[in-house]
Amino acid sequence: MCLAVPMKVVEIADGIAICEVDGVRREGSLMMLDDVVVGDYVLLHAGFAIEKIDPGEAEKTLEVFREALDAGLSAE
Repeated sequence: MCLAVPMKVVEIADGIAICEVDGVRREGSLMMLDDVVVGDYVLLHAGFAIEKIDPGEAEKTLEVFREALDAGLSAE
């Protein structure tokens, strides 16, 4: 199963965003999006930022992910 994760953009350099959620950082190409700035939330999937999303919606989704992890669900 594939999953896109909402992450906050904390740095941008040469078309690559450094994104962070809960202390985890990942790089994502911005080649599929325009007008992304530091502080935006994006959906990160397979190394690409595929959609810019509302911060409130990002937090709601992240809360669901956290609840699933707390309940013992895993990707295994």
